[in-house]
This record gives sequence, structure tokens and C-alpha cells, in this order.
Amino acid sequence: MSAKILTFGNFKGGTGKTTNSTMIGFELSNRNKKVLLLDLDPQGNATNLYLKTKSTLDGEVVIFNTTLMSAIKNENLSSAIINIKENLDVLPSATDFSLFPRYMEFLPNYEDRVRYLSTLIEPLRNKYDYITIDIPPTISLITDSALFMSDYCIIVLQTHERSLQGAEAFINYIQNDVIDKFKAPTLDVLGVLPVLLKNGAPVDVSTLENAKNEFGEENMFQTTIRNMERLKRYDITGITDEDMHDKRVSQVYIEVTDELLQRIGDN
Repeated sequence: MSAKILTFGNFKGGTGKTTNSTMIGFELSNRNKKVLLLDLDPQGNATNLYLKTKSTLDGEVVIFNTTLMSAIKNENLSSAIINIKENLDVLPSATDFSLFPRYMEFLPNYEDRVRYLSTLIEPLRNKYDYITIDIPPTISLITDSALFMSDYCIIVLQTHERSLQGAEAFINYIQNDVIDKFKAPTLDVLGVLPVLLKNGAPVDVSTLENAKNEFGEENMFQTTIRNMERLKRYDITGITDEDMHDKRVSQVYIEVTDELLQRIGDN
């Protein structure tokens, strides 16, 4: 077993990177795939969503003492892993992870800093089928480190012109910097995953058409994440399975995960 590493990215914030990295990771774990979410966003939104999910599932309130940043300093990422449910773990982020770029200054060469986190994650790859990564929407050592270690990047495109521009910039950055400059060994763009701001709105339809023209229809996920209020509720409650609204969300992510695995060739 050697985990495939998936990063969800866009240089525009609020496009749904956290939602999709967590929901796809959750669905993969439902399929008996062993999944680790690596939360590389200091805001820790993905961490919080999964911890609330754990609390909803088993009533346990989790207070973690070992953050990702402290585990990096100890060169032992396993020490920070929290189990959420069967087949699903998280490496939790917190505000102290914003210090990661400064901490890495002990390495004088920037390219060495970019590679460092991949060496720490390597021992975990044989324990999981998939590692999903949530990243902040910025050009930084954090983003560079995530992309360098990744096998695939899923571009999350909200149907908004700024998100389209952010997706274009992100793809160019992957090629020009992370692959050409930093020599990322396995990184490839798996596809562009569209997220609708408003179902059927002319702006959304226009943005989707522009994206197909820009990236090529074959590079767009055929499944579109539609605007569902229940997804927003999960930030408060964690992921639930209670009613028809939950079932509707679950069905969408079954379809997205089906397509993701098909694109990877793991189906």
C-alpha cells in the first residue's frame, strides 16, 4: 500500500476546497479505503469539521494537545493523528501552523524547504490508501510543500469570474513553479471540479462555459457540486446522515468520488 496524495486547490478563497477535501475523504472511507486528511490550512476548518463529525458519530468531544506544527518539530507526524471513524483519520491543523514557513528557515535553500514535509509524510504512505490535503488559497511554502508531495491536484472552481481567474493562475503555477522549478516528482492535475454558486443562474452557466473553453471539456469533472444548504450546516454539526437532505449530499459525493477514482484508474 502506498497512498495516493490528493490536494484540492485554487488561489481564490472560499471556493469549496475544504468542503470537497473533507466530503470526498469521508466518502472514500465509506468505501473501505483508509484515508488521512492532512490539514495544511492554519485556520483549521477541515480539522474542525471532522472533529465535529466525530462528536456527532460517537458523542466524544476531542481536545487535541499535539498539533501538526508540534508534530513537525518533533519529526513525528504519527503523534498528532486523530481517528475520526473507521478508515478515516486527520492530522489536525491549528493557528500555530502559520509559523511553518518561518520554522523552515533552518534550511537555507528554499527548494529543500519545499521537499521537507514530503519526507515526514513518507512513513505514513504505507498506512493509507489516500491522503487528502486542504491548503490555504495563497502562494506560500505551505502550498508549495503540499503540491510537491502530491500525486494529483483537483482544481475546485466556484462559478464566479474571480474563481476562474484563480483556477487559471493555480494551474499555471503548478506547471511553471512546482513542476518545472521544484521538480515535483508525480504531480498531475486530475481535473477541474465545478461548484455552483447559484443553481441555473446565467453567471454560473457562463462561467462554466468559459471554463470548458479554457481548460477543455475533457478536463472538467462531469459531476457538478450544486448549491446545497446542508453542506453549510456541516460546518456547525459535522457530517450527518439523518434525512433526505443528507442523502442528497451523500449521493452527489458518491458520484464525484466515482468519477475521481475513474480518472485515477482506481475503480
